[in-house]
Amino acid sequence: MARNQQAARPASDPKQPAPGKAPRAPDVLALLRDRIVSHDLPPGSRLREQVLADEFGAPRAKVREALMALQERGLVERIPNRGAIVVKLEVDQVIELYQVREVLEGLTVRLATQNTAAESWQDLLDLFDGAMHDYVARGDYEAFLEGYARFRRRVIEAAANPILTAMIDSIYEKTQSVIRRVIILPGRAEQGLKEHRAVLAAMRRGDADEAERCRRENMRSAREFILRYRKFIL
Repeated sequence: MARNQQAARPASDPKQPAPGKAPRAPDVLALLRDRIVSHDLPPGSRLREQVLADEFGAPRAKVREALMALQERGLVERIPNRGAIVVKLEVDQVIELYQVREVLEGLTVRLATQNTAAESWQDLLDLFDGAMHDYVARGDYEAFLEGYARFRRRVIEAAANPILTAMIDSIYEKTQSVIRRVIILPGRAEQGLKEHRAVLAAMRRGDADEAERCRRENMRSAREFILRYRKFIL
């Protein structure tokens, strides 16, 4: 069966609902969102309410709620009498998202630096000075992305601004598949590591201005890589 006709994961997947249990709408939403952002459901994939309801063992109304939420997040487009289709981002849209993301990410590290003790960032600085270098050296991009996710979660939590978190998460969901493609481009992982290390070093010093400047510079350089390799990424 074609990939875009499948929404189910193997039975062993821990995210798959237990047999005989109908997931609540938030569970259906999380499952579909994860598959879209990871490209298990690539752009253009059709999502039919009844097919998904049968697969998840959930009422069709609950699936409809999940699809409406995904549409609000800009991940799917719902077409009358045709169901929903996973949205494909164009280059201009990705660049615009990164322009906004630069501002939001910069503000996030500024708030995180101001809200926490400088020494609380030492463990992440050690991670980016040590293990993350090893991941890049051996091309273990999955481990590198896990380390980046740890950094991202800590900064967002420390910023403690729910509105900012919601805005960043919305953009991150739309661009996660792009991030995974960018990181394997020649030299990007090395440059990204250096840039994140600079952000953390500024946070460790308690320098919110410098942390924001470095994070915004990191976002700008990522945008430049996207423009340079746009044919490969999108």
